[in-house]
Amino acid sequence: MLAGRYLRAKRSQGGVALISIISFVGIMLAVAVLIIVMSVMNGFRTELLDRTLGFNGHIFVSGGSLVEPDVQRLAGEIAGLPGVTQAAPLVEAQAMALGQGQISGVVVRGISAADLRATQIVSGNIVRGSLEGFGEGEYGGDLIVIGERLAQTLGVQPGDPLTLISPSGGATAFGFTPQRKTYTVAATFTVGMSEYDQLFIYMPLAQAQLFFGREGVVDVVEIRVADADRAMEMKSQIAELAGPTAIVTDWTQRNASFWNALKVERSVMRLILMLIVAIAAMNIISGLVMLVKNKGRDIAILRTMGAGRGAILRVFFMAGASVGALGTLVGLVLGVLFCLFIGPIQSFVEWVTGAEVFSSDIYYLAHIPAQVDWREVLIIVAWALGVSFVATLPPALRASRLDPVEALRYE
Repeated sequence: MLAGRYLRAKRSQGGVALISIISFVGIMLAVAVLIIVMSVMNGFRTELLDRTLGFNGHIFVSGGSLVEPDVQRLAGEIAGLPGVTQAAPLVEAQAMALGQGQISGVVVRGISAADLRATQIVSGNIVRGSLEGFGEGEYGGDLIVIGERLAQTLGVQPGDPLTLISPSGGATAFGFTPQRKTYTVAATFTVGMSEYDQLFIYMPLAQAQLFFGREGVVDVVEIRVADADRAMEMKSQIAELAGPTAIVTDWTQRNASFWNALKVERSVMRLILMLIVAIAAMNIISGLVMLVKNKGRDIAILRTMGAGRGAILRVFFMAGASVGALGTLVGLVLGVLFCLFIGPIQSFVEWVTGAEVFSSDIYYLAHIPAQVDWREVLIIVAWALGVSFVATLPPALRASRLDPVEALRYE
């Protein structure tokens, strides 16, 4: 009670109400921002990882002798390994796509109809059209599936023709001529990453082999496993099946610099924000020092009435600790609520400002992701409370050691 009275007292009464409020707000904002930033970075990494691995797979077999029917046998053997959910032979090459007067560079993936339907991140996110008829007919037919953003760029929709131009054409008397063929858009998909929605086209495997002049050959066998963290462990088993001439890589080796940069950025951001929490807690020291100075007479009276040093220490420790604890608690609630409702908050800000606050062209994702890691939240709360309590001790100890005679000398 006495600690609360000291904190609420105005400056004219020897209190430090304004400094207490500033300290409370500083710790509250620091804790909330730390939780929000770390949750967004967790969500960003998780979303990128899920979408990247869902689209590209976990393990890749390339090089060697990836020719049919041997490659189909190899894919079947790999698919039979415990923990493997899919092994899809692919042909992948770059081309130019020509739509309604618009042209764009694309990456064409040749894949069997069964494997495309098993790729849930694509087959489960069809926006327009359907996969019905894909892979049917001679050489798999002429139906293709393209990203929704690419369809918008080219001005096409399901049922429209789309012309693909490949530099790997045939030789003529005048040199090499580009390969050119018109296909029909069967469906469009969106996986939530602008890079994939803008760049990729799926066509039947046999048709891709024909179009790019790779009959009977595939570029890579793309493998998905149930647990992405076991990809490195399973890579050795797959390498034994693929043979000594094959090159087997996993998802950690692809774009390794990007994932490492995300990890380093996350660690540095956590350190910076924890320092901000510590700096915010330093306001408690200044507030308590002033409180001890202003309440010197009260301390002396309490001491002469029989209050021990421990009692004085507890009063001022509780005064500072309560500011830190309350600021941490309110910051925790604000930070978690912000993360839980980050989607509506983003929509509201965009509605008010009329501007896009999270561009998918820059950040790859269509929305701000946030994933609250409760273990990390507990660490943040413990850090904020610990720093606040430590910051409270020096002025509280100073108050407990104040000499009553010295304090009353000038009163």
